[in-house]
Amino acid sequence: MKICTIFAVLLLFGCNSVYVNGTMEPNSIVHAKPLGYGMKRALKEQLQNRGYDVRVGKLRKLYGETSERETLELPWNTKYVVRIDEKEDIFMPWCVFNGFWWWRFSLSIADQQSGKEILSWRGRGCQNSSLRKLNEILDELENKKEK
Repeated sequence: MKICTIFAVLLLFGCNSVYVNGTMEPNSIVHAKPLGYGMKRALKEQLQNRGYDVRVGKLRKLYGETSERETLELPWNTKYVVRIDEKEDIFMPWCVFNGFWWWRFSLSIADQQSGKEILSWRGRGCQNSSLRKLNEILDELENKKEK
């Protein structure tokens, strides 16, 4: 019984799928949607700390004949677009010494000029482990990581 429990816990910690296909230029403008749970907020903070200009866009209302809708206006020189789908943070007992919160997310960074997705990451894990992994991935995208 103990072996099954240990195996199940180890499986949970290895649930990340990362695909990197390109690089990022520091000091560029990055668009990210507003709000978000842990990973979305953390990614915006990490990018800002690395010198990126993170923007959420200007909200504009468009009025038509039959309806109104909202749209976001982005600067013309926006270099990257970040998309994150995430589940609400969950307190997990085994994360007590690793950030308390369990994150489940899918993250994508696309180069606006080329249209290519340069990062695709589906992951889950404790907050601090996920942040360490995020910084490793950002180092690789900025060509700071030795290969």
